Amino acid sequence: MKYVVVLGDGMADYPVEQLGGKTPLQAAKKPNIDALAREGLLGLVKTVPDDMAPGSDTANLAVLGYDPRKYYSGRSPFEAISMNVELAEEDVTFRCNLVTLSDHDTYEQRVMVDHSADEISSEEARILIEDLSKQLSTEEIRFFPGVSYRHLMVWHNAPLDWHLTPPHDILGQAVGQHLPGGARAEVVEAMMKKSAAILDNHPVNRKRVARGLRPANSAWIWGEGKKPDLPAFYDKYKISGGVISAVDLIKGLGACAGLTPLHVEGATGNLQTNFRGKADAALAALRDGLDFVYIHIEAPDECGHRQEAENKVKAIELIDELVVKPLVAGLQELGEPYKIMVLPDHATPLSLRTHTTDPVPFIIYDPGAKKEPLQQSYDEASAADAGNYIGEGYTLMDIFLGSGQEG
Repeated sequence: MKYVVVLGDGMADYPVEQLGGKTPLQAAKKPNIDALAREGLLGLVKTVPDDMAPGSDTANLAVLGYDPRKYYSGRSPFEAISMNVELAEEDVTFRCNLVTLSDHDTYEQRVMVDHSADEISSEEARILIEDLSKQLSTEEIRFFPGVSYRHLMVWHNAPLDWHLTPPHDILGQAVGQHLPGGARAEVVEAMMKKSAAILDNHPVNRKRVARGLRPANSAWIWGEGKKPDLPAFYDKYKISGGVISAVDLIKGLGACAGLTPLHVEGATGNLQTNFRGKADAALAALRDGLDFVYIHIEAPDECGHRQEAENKVKAIELIDELVVKPLVAGLQELGEPYKIMVLPDHATPLSLRTHTTDPVPFIIYDPGAKKEPLQQSYDEASAADAGNYIGEGYTLMDIFLGSGQEG
């Protein structure tokens, strides 16, 4: 049996006026995913417990079959593992975003304009992070460049008493009410303010502004955590697996679970990613002997944060045409039994520009257990009407790898 998960990060949403009162999933033309919904198990799954922050970290942890209440130890450690950063037991890791803040007299008055600095290129970001590292690093604090706006800070012997805010949660808000809190908050706040002084007139940013792009004019520190300890996916399910993603968070989560990282040239984490390449890489890995592939696609989430309704619809349509369609055809050609699961990790409503803990729609398609086709599409309302509800998201993987027909 071959198993594939297609996870469209942040695909779920609320109805919006720009789309005629529909959600992006309802507005998108996605005949291939809808076909799976008509003949598969359709329902809602609660991926993030209400008492936890609705991040891609906790949500993907649950989708992979790990109870986030038990195994979650922070977001940034997964990214550190993907980046091959050695962590000591005394290390605390932090996500370091390169963000765009508005111009004001004081740092506190500046507004969070863009958590991704117009999805700055990794090449430009590396220059900025390396310059920040030269001026902000200490004997205990180090910086590491990552992908696009997503970078890492490691603090040896740091406390774990922090109150840090994800930048995508405060888009359009002045940052003064969201500055770091905790035992050593003054250290992080000082670094963030100094980073703005370093970056405001940096040559990389001057060139970006000249090209009509937003400058990456501050570092924003958040997402603290300690080195995680997950049981291996193979030990849990007795199948070999791989993971495909452009972002270090998911690649690191997969590495912690013992899943083989599968590289895709041109995987970017945005709307310009190599959608078809992800499907082709998954099929190649399955032909080469893997039983399970987890395909993570970041584009819908980024469009949700950026409040780009039409692009979010486009991202879903590209997943349908360039990922799901060739996957189904390729799996049929393999001549082995297979199952496909399609879902988001969490909702990223356009109206809120951040994540929520709402249950999200899922499909489990098993051509070996076909049922009478129903006139239903894959979207939030149809999934609710189907009446299949999974209250503990981490149990969904057990269902997918089992009969696939439990409600």
